[in-house]
Amino acid sequence: MNRLQAERKSLLVPLNEETKHEGENRLTKVELPLQKILKITVDNCLPVVSSHQGLFPDLTQKAVDEFLPPPKIDKYKLARFLTEKAIRERRIFTISGPYPVIRNSLRKRGWVERKYPLKYEPQEHKEEGNETEHDNGGKNESKPALREEEIPCNNSGDIHDIMSRLVRNEETSFYWTIKKDAVDYYSLHSDQMLNHYARTGSFTTKIGLCLHMRNLPWYVSANPNAFFPRCYAICIDDEKYDFIQDFRKTAASSILKWVVKLDITGDHDQSSTGSLHTKAETTDPNESNIKELPGELIEMALKVCETYLQQLEHDDIDIEAENSPVLSDTEWDQLIEQYYSLIHEGGVICNAENYLTQCQKILHKIILANPQHGIDGLHNIWIIKPGAKSRGREIVCKKRLQDILKLVEPTDQFPIKDHKWVVQKYIESPLLIYDTKFDIRQWFLVTDWNPLTIWFYKESYLRFSTQRFSLDNLHSSIHLCNNSIQKNYKNATDRSPQLPYHNMWTSSKFQEYLQKRGLGHVWRNIIYPSMKRNIICTMKVVQDQVEPRRSSFELYGADFILGDDFKPWLIEINSSPTMFPSTPITSDLCAQVQEDTIKVVIDRKHDKSCDTGKFELLWRQSLLDIPPFNPTDLLVEGISVRRLKKHPSTFSNFNFLEPLMGVPQSTPSQENKRESMSPVNDKQNVRFKHRNSMSYTLPKAFKKPQEKDVKVKPVLKKVAKPIDFPRIVDGHEASSFTDRKKNKGIKELNHQHGSQGATSSQNKMHSLDWALLQPSTETVEEFQRVKEEAETSKLGFPSPKEQTTNQEGVLSLSDIAAAS
Repeated sequence: MNRLQAERKSLLVPLNEETKHEGENRLTKVELPLQKILKITVDNCLPVVSSHQGLFPDLTQKAVDEFLPPPKIDKYKLARFLTEKAIRERRIFTISGPYPVIRNSLRKRGWVERKYPLKYEPQEHKEEGNETEHDNGGKNESKPALREEEIPCNNSGDIHDIMSRLVRNEETSFYWTIKKDAVDYYSLHSDQMLNHYARTGSFTTKIGLCLHMRNLPWYVSANPNAFFPRCYAICIDDEKYDFIQDFRKTAASSILKWVVKLDITGDHDQSSTGSLHTKAETTDPNESNIKELPGELIEMALKVCETYLQQLEHDDIDIEAENSPVLSDTEWDQLIEQYYSLIHEGGVICNAENYLTQCQKILHKIILANPQHGIDGLHNIWIIKPGAKSRGREIVCKKRLQDILKLVEPTDQFPIKDHKWVVQKYIESPLLIYDTKFDIRQWFLVTDWNPLTIWFYKESYLRFSTQRFSLDNLHSSIHLCNNSIQKNYKNATDRSPQLPYHNMWTSSKFQEYLQKRGLGHVWRNIIYPSMKRNIICTMKVVQDQVEPRRSSFELYGADFILGDDFKPWLIEINSSPTMFPSTPITSDLCAQVQEDTIKVVIDRKHDKSCDTGKFELLWRQSLLDIPPFNPTDLLVEGISVRRLKKHPSTFSNFNFLEPLMGVPQSTPSQENKRESMSPVNDKQNVRFKHRNSMSYTLPKAFKKPQEKDVKVKPVLKKVAKPIDFPRIVDGHEASSFTDRKKNKGIKELNHQHGSQGATSSQNKMHSLDWALLQPSTETVEEFQRVKEEAETSKLGFPSPKEQTTNQEGVLSLSDIAAAS
């Protein structure tokens, strides 16, 4: 009953003392407008949550009794009013997964939830390569708890449930899901918000991060080996070969470290067994079991390290690749076996102090060239991770080469296509708190990939192991700090009591720990800035791999391990980090980071100066002005291939009458008026002798003037051969031409050479009559008038502009002949 009363708080309107009811079934008579009552109710509408969840600690039974149902108000009308307002403002959201904080945060902002149509299956939450993030601290209560968080109340009469039913057919504007595949990503509109991006496997999977971090120098002036432990995709043959070579080189350098460490501890004055001899005696009283190794082991290790140093300093560029390797396979096997005996079995090297100077000199150069020399240690431990967390495969640590290769070897049950293993160098010298290993979970938010925009959360938390740290035991409870692993073990009895029982600290508590030891500056000067820089570098190198989407965003969880020099090393990045309140630390921090995420992606969308909680803008890529595309700026250099043009042959003597001799004429009486013409040259300059000794020049082929359009359309039934000169016909033979085509222009004469022009003319001449080529009487009279004016003015033949006065006229052969 108390829970139901607490959940009805959103439906109550506060009343003053004068308007409170005096009896159980008696209400005060208050006359308030409906809109005012609705406004009061909306302003006081709170999300439906149980009071025991800790989200509203001030909600007590006394506070509930002070609020009574408003007079004459129906919750169905209120639900419809709030729903219509949310639809107008496009505030419909859908959640898939156990995110009650997100649900409550959106409801307080006036959003209405549209129920997710599919049921959420907790075991499916896992991106490829990511660890299982969602847990509740128990082994057998995971699924029921998640279902309870997903559906906090199944009361059909609840106002939020009523509002959800009213928007079941509306379009969702905001999606928050565990994984991208929960919705049809590529069918979303550009303005629909989603808390995921596509193609993020380049950094959210172990194998993706392993392969892409090597490309960092192409994007940023930084060395990935300075903050990301070297990693190999051992499922690939080339990667497998590189890992084997790395394991051998690390073993050789560990032998040199053993010699130097023997001198530092001051045990070289004893028998050459050193401190390891003493340790072996304590573990095994039989001294005959201690294996003595020859000094040639150090010589082979020196030879390998010198070659390795040349590779680091790029002094091997001029060395031919065909040269024989440093050691043969047999020698390598011998070196590895003796290395196991020296480091893992307590063996000794006779006269090791004789090689001390050479070992110190080589190691000093390697330290300067290799930034990961400090994390290698002596044991050559590697951590093997499956690229896809499936089939119950666990992350394990190994220190023998044959054990690692056997673990990742394909079998009939698990073929090679399913073996996406990665092997990464284990940090053998981590920073310890009370002799216990820990890692740091750091959140960051990406709101845009183009331009790249990253928000960094100011608060993080530490996760401790349940057991004390030791390199002699490679059990997961010692070396893996994930809560999903540590929850399965009890805290060791010999662990420091100053560590919390729930194995978590906030970053603020860690800063207090450092401050008490005089290291308060380490967090603000080394750890915090380095984590920021590592996140920026990683996001830059994978920016081109992620598919950008304007309305999407995503919250990520990065895991760091601190070295003994307080230097943070990036281990992996998880998508959809767990938000389950498994401990008091995550109960507060996870709720706060979700609330602050809504502030950044929702509130800041409308108000750029709003409060963003503990998120700070880490990086925003500057916009680049892309120059507009201008095709005129393109330039093609070279010599173009030109086709040979067929030049028309020169005609020295040509008679205009020859092509027309074989064509039947419609008016044979006009043939007597024709007179022979003088031959014309190739320039079409023909001179005629007039009876009064006046000469004029025939112009070139009739050209279209700029003001008017005069075209001559040749139509012949048969053409002896193609020519480039205009067809000139008798004036009386084309008397009907202008009558039929009076208002139409005549097409320009086709001067093309070759068979195409002749063929097209032959196809057209059968469809027209010869009379269409004959000029009208008006044309002849107009030409006679122009000729007389030319003779009077002694200016010769009229200009082409004067010839085209009558647009439909055709120059006839008889008129030109008569001029002579």
